[in-house]
Amino acid sequence: MTTTIELIGISGDRPSTRASEALSICTTAVASGRHAHIAGSRGLEIIPIAPVSAMLDLLETALNRGNVAVLASGDPLFFGVGRTLLSRFGHERLNIHPALSSMQLACARFRIPWDDMKFISLHGREPENTASTVLSAPKTAIFTDSRNSPDAISRLILDKIKAAHDTETANHIRVYVAENLGLPQERLVTGSLEDIASRSFTPMNIMLVIYDESWIKGRFQHDRTLFGLNEPEILHSRGLITKDEVRAVTLHKLRLPAHGCFWDIGAGSGSVSIEAAGMCPALAVYSIEQEPIEQENIRKNIRKFRTWNINLIPGVAPEALIDLPSPDRVFIGGSGGRLQEIIQLCSKRLAPAGRIVVNAVLSQTAQNAPLFMQKVGLNVSEVKISVERFSQPSEGSEPGRKLNPITIITGIK
Repeated sequence: MTTTIELIGISGDRPSTRASEALSICTTAVASGRHAHIAGSRGLEIIPIAPVSAMLDLLETALNRGNVAVLASGDPLFFGVGRTLLSRFGHERLNIHPALSSMQLACARFRIPWDDMKFISLHGREPENTASTVLSAPKTAIFTDSRNSPDAISRLILDKIKAAHDTETANHIRVYVAENLGLPQERLVTGSLEDIASRSFTPMNIMLVIYDESWIKGRFQHDRTLFGLNEPEILHSRGLITKDEVRAVTLHKLRLPAHGCFWDIGAGSGSVSIEAAGMCPALAVYSIEQEPIEQENIRKNIRKFRTWNINLIPGVAPEALIDLPSPDRVFIGGSGGRLQEIIQLCSKRLAPAGRIVVNAVLSQTAQNAPLFMQKVGLNVSEVKISVERFSQPSEGSEPGRKLNPITIITGIK
């Protein structure tokens, strides 16, 4: 007879009647310290749930002796151990007994509908893009851990807001934290980002970050443009902006991934960064720019378009690139006369099959960029873009004139 894994969700400090029946047919239980007493009171042998790799091997051995219960919090198929067990042992070997998830309980406690919520789990994960992800969604639920606690996450979000010189957004965000749900020590805390950042919390909690209704209606329109911003919409100085048609071809040549890291070197007003960040909200965008006026334009554009996945890096390449995460894509819009050094560094750090795209206005750049790319082993292609506009005059447009030809050079690793 084939033995089974009884995957049992626990809500609070005791199993349901049905879960107790499932436990009664088991000889061994996998449990954390929080749930060990449930298995121990039934005389079951206990396997610690962590580390997971060792647990899986011990569980497989225990199945030779009889059925094994795995005790997990809430619904084990919702950011839980269920996915791992299904992958290792298959669907036929598992019987699943879910309880209410902590997310459901938290939303019920705070009386907040959750069908339109974005979910993030930070259990054992790095919070690299958490702040930008949270700020880009009207409502977010976060599964925290002892390191990624609500106070630490609130500080990350505040830092992201302050980096854009934003004085409004934080005032329209409310944070809800539910600790130890279903246990005698349950605690519900509500406050601003600043309030939550100043407190401390136990490891077992759910964090909800929610914009107020007026801000959601004003800033999260369903018809938001994903691609195709026009020059007058993007804040810039003295007409110094990658023109619409050139920007479109540049982004096509970059072939941006949905996730990963993108460097925009010599970002100027940030037009390429803004379009890239809007199209790929999970992409970490690093805009490197040395001019203070342009840096402020980038900050204003981040606020205007809510492209919180843009990270402004004030400074000069290649020095400003050294401490950044390695890129999957690189765009070089300006090099300050150091194109060869920049391409050398970028090619070393570039991910396999990654791309470097250079826009060349000057003939010298158009001649040198392909040579520099070939020298570091990239496969190089070029296109020349010539644009003539015939549209009717409108504010900020340049109708009936030819734009300077641009050579776009692409190097693929």
